[in-house]
Amino acid sequence: MAPGDSTGYTISMQDSPSTVVIPETIEEQSTGTGDGLEARVTVYNCNCHTYQQVITLFCESIPGMSPGRAFELAWQIDHEGSAVVYAGAQKTAQEIAARLVAGGLKVTVQ
Repeated sequence: MAPGDSTGYTISMQDSPSTVVIPETIEEQSTGTGDGLEARVTVYNCNCHTYQQVITLFCESIPGMSPGRAFELAWQIDHEGSAVVYAGAQKTAQEIAARLVAGGLKVTVQ
């Protein structure tokens, strides 16, 4: 099949009275919104906060954060040293990072 041909492949089965058309699969990969402004907020372990303090801070600072997810992230930070707690718009990432830093956490925005 030629590149750009959208007709797909045609497979004819000998014992079958019908023809099966298998559409071409086109994969598109995206790493964000396409505006080049996607960012990640990473929080690092500092051994200076309790799980409850971190969970509360995450739930207050990160849109859509649930206590269960906040606990999972806090556990990952405690055991692995860091976790990405938000990925999205640069402006939102900066706002979240500022709130987390104000709460005493070690944070980077990439």
